[in-house]
Amino acid sequence: MSGKLTGKARKKALKGLKGWAKVRGRDAIGKSYKFKDFNEAFAFMTRVALAAEKADHHPEWANVWNRVDVVLTTHDAGGLSEKDVALATLMDKWAGKAGKAAKK
Repeated sequence: MSGKLTGKARKKALKGLKGWAKVRGRDAIGKSYKFKDFNEAFAFMTRVALAAEKADHHPEWANVWNRVDVVLTTHDAGGLSEKDVALATLMDKWAGKAGKAAKK
C-alpha cells in the first residue's frame, strides 16, 4: 500500500505534473486528454490499462470518441499517493503531443 501524500512531499510530487488539477470535493487529481480520433484515444487507454493492471493501481476514467477524462486517487490510502503521481507521469509521457490536455 502507498501512503497518502501530505505537506511538502505532496507539493513537490505535484509540481512536476502539467495540466493536472485538483478534483473538487475529493483528494484526487484529474485531467482530460484530447486525441486525433477514437483509435488513438483507445490505443492510449489500452496501453495505460496494461501498466495500471501490472501496478495494481487503476484510474477512474471515461472515453467519448477522441477524449479521455481521467481521475486519479488511491482509495486504500484515502487520497492522493505516489502511485497516482507515477501513473499521471506515465500517462503524460505516453499521451505525448497527441494527447494535449483538453479543457473540461
